[in-house]
Amino acid sequence: MDLLTKDEYQAIAATLEFPTEAFIDGGFRPAKSGQTFVSINPATGKQLAAIASCGADDVDLAVEKAREAFDDGRWSRLHPTARKDVLIQFTKLLSRQCHELAVLESLDSGKTIYDCVTVDIAETIHCLKWHAEAIDKIYDQVSPASDDHIAMLVREPIGVVGLVLPWNFPLLMLAWKIGPALAAGCSVIVKPAMETSLTALRVAELASEAGLPRGVLNVLPGDGPAVGEPIGRHMDIDLVSFTGSTATGKRFLTYAAESNAKEIVLEMGGKNPAIVMDDAENLDRVAQHIVQGAFWNMGQNCSATSRLLVHKDIKADLLTRICHHAQKWNIGDPLDPDTRLGALVSRAHFDKVCGYLDQADSIIMGGTAKDGFIDATVVELPDHDHLLARDEIFGPVLSVIEVSSLDQAIAMANDTHYGLCAALFTANVKRALRGARQLRAGTVTVNAYGEGDITTPFGGMKQSGFGGRDNGIHAHDQYTQLKTIWVDLADDAHEAVV
Repeated sequence: MDLLTKDEYQAIAATLEFPTEAFIDGGFRPAKSGQTFVSINPATGKQLAAIASCGADDVDLAVEKAREAFDDGRWSRLHPTARKDVLIQFTKLLSRQCHELAVLESLDSGKTIYDCVTVDIAETIHCLKWHAEAIDKIYDQVSPASDDHIAMLVREPIGVVGLVLPWNFPLLMLAWKIGPALAAGCSVIVKPAMETSLTALRVAELASEAGLPRGVLNVLPGDGPAVGEPIGRHMDIDLVSFTGSTATGKRFLTYAAESNAKEIVLEMGGKNPAIVMDDAENLDRVAQHIVQGAFWNMGQNCSATSRLLVHKDIKADLLTRICHHAQKWNIGDPLDPDTRLGALVSRAHFDKVCGYLDQADSIIMGGTAKDGFIDATVVELPDHDHLLARDEIFGPVLSVIEVSSLDQAIAMANDTHYGLCAALFTANVKRALRGARQLRAGTVTVNAYGEGDITTPFGGMKQSGFGGRDNGIHAHDQYTQLKTIWVDLADDAHEAVV
């Protein structure tokens, strides 16, 4: 997917028609209450659209239609190849509308068009296509039963699922969830974040055009208390998959316990360490990885490299290189393909990140914040107990802490409530493997920043989440339930022994 020019993206923006209503049972409709909320462009502060603000009545309707679709089998019992064909057609429509979707995502979230085109849209399409292609290639099992029995272990779609999305990667997180959920045969209720609802609504429309039956994909914009909690407490939703803050994720455990004990999958926060040891090779490349991990998407990333634990013997050299590369991450118009840092998603979040900057003891570079934009910022901390070393800032802020050994670095890295991602830079293979095993994180990268790819399961330990994994074949497991079918083959002449 090639980048266009700034003028071309601005021309697309000028002609966009924003979806403003909830998508339920195959079509757009206003919230039953008639209420709306305003979607704001974070980069300009200007209103984009007034969007339907759904409530519990809308949740009830969407679940009713989703259950009807699931029970009558229009999607859940469709032949796997037929489901695959619909989803492949869906990805083709997304590809045709890729530039429109990229601009819509940028306007709604403040993300740079560069990231929207090269990462978000491209990986959204790839993710959905990958899960579509997997539909008719996942086999069930037969257990080693006796000669008089056959025991089949089969996966069945779990039913109606609620998918609650974050605002930092609206399209990509939508794909991470609806890809395996739809592939499994589930019916879904999507709650996008209030800050970023537009692309989810447009995607639902395109899915319907591709042939997805009505009622299978529903999108309900609105706030957490009005939509998220009713989804979490609904007696006819079988599973909720949530990505977002740890505090909000914990609420879904309460909702499940107080309703129908629905299954809960949580992917929550992170305070991810990058350990750089004194034998790390090519410090310039290391610096590029650290900068990418810290400042990509303005640091609004649960897997962001927000803590740098660097050996004292190379700290000065590495910081010089980090600052050099970070200076290239310029602030500007998000629709300009040359811009690397866009606006933070909202004024409230901007103010929150600025509050952390006020607590910084020693700012090595950056620290400037204005009108929703924050420079790439590097802060040196006196110790690991500092607020900036503990809290998930979710902004373009890299905290630097000096260490003197690998054991000390690993102890610091693990000294957190979170356990999502970690990185270790060293030229020693034994040190790398030993450290990777000791780090308490769901994904550990060696000599690189990253999250793996579509084939590798993504999720956390501790308070970063549990219950399932996004990406890979493992993502399908959370949207299915395992059933044993035990068949007795014995006849009168041969009594089976169980």
